[in-house]
Amino acid sequence: MRTTGLVALAALAGLPVLADNAGHPASPVFSTGMTFDQQTGETLYAGICQGCHMANAEGATGAGHYPALAANPKLEAAGYPLTVVLHGLNGMPPVGQMMSDAQVAQVVNYVRTHFGNNYTDAVKPEDVKALR
Repeated sequence: MRTTGLVALAALAGLPVLADNAGHPASPVFSTGMTFDQQTGETLYAGICQGCHMANAEGATGAGHYPALAANPKLEAAGYPLTVVLHGLNGMPPVGQMMSDAQVAQVVNYVRTHFGNNYTDAVKPEDVKALR
């Protein structure tokens, strides 16, 4: 299958398809094994979180309730999203168990600085390790 076919298939499957510097669709990021291969907060969010919380982080209701992360005051205390990502909460699985400390810090920092959130006290991998 050609790369463009993979990109189209990934987009239909809801997998992250990012653009390169020229604005052309890049190849999708597929994880292998029991851990996630994505490394940046943006690619981790696109590949893992947006399936439930939506691309715009506004959440969804339907087969379940997926809370909005956009403009969410609960994200002000960095320990809250760290704990949820690492240990799960209600219906959310502990996806952080399949991430490195650096990946957890990346995705938490991404959500806390995007989607109308402006919490600039960055989480470090050491903070993640302390909560595992």
